[in-house]
Amino acid sequence: MCTWRSRSSDATSDQGNIGYMNTHAMALVGGALCLAVMAAESVAAQPAADRRPLQAVPSMELERYAGTWFEIARLPNRFQRTCTGSVKVTYTLRDDGKLGVLNECREASGKLKSARGTARIASSSGPNTKLKVTFFWPFSGDYWVIDLDPEYQWAVVGEPDRRYFWILSRAAQMERPVLDQILERARAQGYELGRLIFADRPHS
Repeated sequence: MCTWRSRSSDATSDQGNIGYMNTHAMALVGGALCLAVMAAESVAAQPAADRRPLQAVPSMELERYAGTWFEIARLPNRFQRTCTGSVKVTYTLRDDGKLGVLNECREASGKLKSARGTARIASSSGPNTKLKVTFFWPFSGDYWVIDLDPEYQWAVVGEPDRRYFWILSRAAQMERPVLDQILERARAQGYELGRLIFADRPHS
């Protein structure tokens, strides 16, 4: 724990005031150094896997990736806090090279909630599995495909900070052995999945 102490406030002379100011400045500097140390200790305390850069799939065929995907599981996020079931996303190839995005889910009341956006390749020099998704211009977020079935029957989406995570499937259900293998690889990439939310569909 970091502690620092300032000078007593009973100094009344000019010299005392100057001393107080100097001590106050030293306290601020000490506080900044303390926070820096705490941050460094926090990083050091993280598992080694968390400090490795997240790895995206080297490449994918956008034509095969397009279409409808069902959500199997996700980490909690503010965008889907009212979604209680029937979560799916549809990607559509556009003439400008971007992907159209349509997110849909059912709320507790049964009302259908939807949001439309676009996805583009983040960098012309980078892999096409690292995308930027925009729902409200000019804001965009990272969308990385970090695991992908060779037959494009399931996909795993994340982002560099590991705050967001989705498991998507072409089918509404996923076999348990396949799901377990996906989760194992995600943990190996540094994801903590204790708060994972599963779709309201039983796994076969």
